[in-house]
Amino acid sequence: MTDLQSIKNRFGIIGNAPSLNFALQVAAQVAATDLTVLINGESGVGKEVFSQIIHHLSARKHNPFIAVNCGAIPEGTIDSELFGHEKGSFTGAVDSRKGYFEAVNGGTIFLDEVGELPLGTQARLLRVLETGEYIRVGSSKVQRTDVRVVAATNRDLLQLVQAGKFREDLYYRLNTVPIRVPALHDRPEDIHLLFRKFAADFANKYKTGSIQLDEAAQRVLIEYPWPGNVRELKNMAEQISVLAKDKNITATQLKQFLPPVSANRMPVLAGSATQSSEFANEREILYKLFFDMKKDVTELKRLFLDMIQNPELAAQHPQFIHELQNMGGSLDGGSITLSGPIVSPAASPISMPASSSLDAHVEVEESLNILDKERELILKALKKHKSKRKDAAADLGISERTLYRKLKEYNIEE
Repeated sequence: MTDLQSIKNRFGIIGNAPSLNFALQVAAQVAATDLTVLINGESGVGKEVFSQIIHHLSARKHNPFIAVNCGAIPEGTIDSELFGHEKGSFTGAVDSRKGYFEAVNGGTIFLDEVGELPLGTQARLLRVLETGEYIRVGSSKVQRTDVRVVAATNRDLLQLVQAGKFREDLYYRLNTVPIRVPALHDRPEDIHLLFRKFAADFANKYKTGSIQLDEAAQRVLIEYPWPGNVRELKNMAEQISVLAKDKNITATQLKQFLPPVSANRMPVLAGSATQSSEFANEREILYKLFFDMKKDVTELKRLFLDMIQNPELAAQHPQFIHELQNMGGSLDGGSITLSGPIVSPAASPISMPASSSLDAHVEVEESLNILDKERELILKALKKHKSKRKDAAADLGISERTLYRKLKEYNIEE
């Protein structure tokens, strides 16, 4: 098996994190086979580099390699792009055209963002993977191809399967050998190494001095969450290389180049560096629920006190009188008579003035179930943003992925 360090040198991979080394080891081992590989990882972690490693270490290395971004091709033309079409098969098809599976015969095709494929295209892809056969759009002739497929996604394909948006049989066919590329925040020991490499490259490119970070700046660099992963780190290194007048960067100077950390990122306790952002998002929405519940309870307390202390005001609200009667009370001669104990919605007694004609308290029941409140908040956010999931998630202070899971969990139809 090829030595890991030689792979890193050949493909320009920086880092020594165990999770990165394991992913590289799996890629090197599976390269010699023709097995289908599914590469998982967040956007910007470098999934395409792993597909190139698999191709160039395989017996197909002298044959074509092509990378296809499935999310960037319109649904109406994706079948034609992948499998080709015949002349006149649709408007604009003035000539016959080879698809990628025909053009790359004998080589490797990298399907990035495979989770974006339409269901019809998924069925065609499954047939290629199982039999090596496909049919051009507008043709009835079965053709064969010998192409190795390496797929990648930053989405949870199992969630898509459960939602009916991805074929289960295709998922298991693609997932023959899974490789998970770690996010940058999962390999903090590599962040400064990568930054130094990018800084040196840009110093050479722009003919300037290489920027250096002091110890405080290095800590800031490592503690930043890097949602854009290696791609974001590289872009930031380029910005500093071009814009920084002083090449010795302090923590204060570095923070000027870093975007503000989103407010929904909760502080991580000491010793909990591995706590997932998913948990932080869950905790944030619970805090939001508690605050909203507290506001509702306070408002309800104020309303009840106003009504009880001002019977004339209560008489102007038929709904209040109706609820009062349901609780066994009555409005008589400008005073309120109650037969049960009054308890605030938070189950704490309300202090009443001595002049009040209250003998006891009435219990006001309100659902304080956190799940009910969470569902209510999600519905309000979706309505407010006209079912735009991204905007609703931002308003709720959670990730779009978390919102998607919540929609399925509560069976909310958009």
